[in-house]
Amino acid sequence: MIAANIDDYRLLAQRRLPKFLFEYIDGGAFDEVTLRANRRDLQKLRVKQRILRDVSEIKLNSQLFHRDISLPLVLAPVGIAGLNARRGECLAAQVAEEKGIPFCLSTVGTCSMEEVQQATSTDFWYQLYVARDRGLVKELLQRSENLGCKTLILTVDMQVPSARYRDVRSGLAGGSMLRRQFARITQSMIKPAWAWDVGIMGRPHTLGNIAHILGKGAGIDDYWQWMKDNFDPTVTWKDLDFIRENWSGDIIVKGILEADDARSALAAGASGLVVSNHGGRQLDGALSAIRALPAIADAVGDDMAVLMDGGVRTGLDVVRALCLGAKAVLLGRAWVYGLAARKQQGVREVLNIFENEIKVTMALMGCTTLKDLNRELLIIDD
Repeated sequence: MIAANIDDYRLLAQRRLPKFLFEYIDGGAFDEVTLRANRRDLQKLRVKQRILRDVSEIKLNSQLFHRDISLPLVLAPVGIAGLNARRGECLAAQVAEEKGIPFCLSTVGTCSMEEVQQATSTDFWYQLYVARDRGLVKELLQRSENLGCKTLILTVDMQVPSARYRDVRSGLAGGSMLRRQFARITQSMIKPAWAWDVGIMGRPHTLGNIAHILGKGAGIDDYWQWMKDNFDPTVTWKDLDFIRENWSGDIIVKGILEADDARSALAAGASGLVVSNHGGRQLDGALSAIRALPAIADAVGDDMAVLMDGGVRTGLDVVRALCLGAKAVLLGRAWVYGLAARKQQGVREVLNIFENEIKVTMALMGCTTLKDLNRELLIIDD
């Protein structure tokens, strides 16, 4: 199959992955209303076509958190991404380095931060969930900073894991352990390419950053239980002080949908924020990220960097977000679809598609730099 866009890579990923992994990537919370709204509300934003302007040279470079980036993109943290291709987080981090954009490693990534650091020569971002064990939190912060990380994404919309029905049906979650294990084994058997590349050759199948907590022999069910038991619903803005005491770099708060929360993040000393509903995977019925973006960008102005994720599948979507005040866009499902479909080359091809689509969109809008993008270039359909 020739893949022309991100939807094509989604189909290729579905063909290659066992059902439990594809549904984990692809699904959302409850009835997936917010998951669908993320895409629908982006597509409602029409852009103005402007002609007879010199668009022979389009520049996509900018600066983000004291770092020069070649595209307004970040590879977002995605849990267990390394199960989609052998040592997948390392592969993606290497492509991000090639393209001159940041890669962010999840707390619950398959590859450890040490493994990613060894695979790359530029610093990566680290994403943190605040666990009940603050000693573990402090350890993770110190480990990542010692490895050269300068940017931390603090995810704050995961106080409790949400209900994701697809994961129950696929055997990833819910039901008895025997049922889950049987479902995963049988699904893997009918995907031999994945079973060999990842299931056999991709071991160890651990959450690399916290593997030492459960020890050798821990399986995926042990890790799910650990996450369920250790995500902390008592986290408040005061905990940001604890994070700051143990982290000297930039802190980006991810999971903001309300202007008041954006102001609180600014007051708490955050360097930036991500307008995000966790890709529609947490609070179903919440605002789409693109609808929440303008009010949040207005609330903080130029005092902090505003990023956005959720539903982004095209370069046009990226331009829409930049017009509404985002400095860059985080890609989550898009890069994982590429990874699952064609390993490292798939991630590279996905980023090339985004780069080309951003350039084409800007050229037809009469824009040559990211600074040219603003709300006046959008037509918003109610």
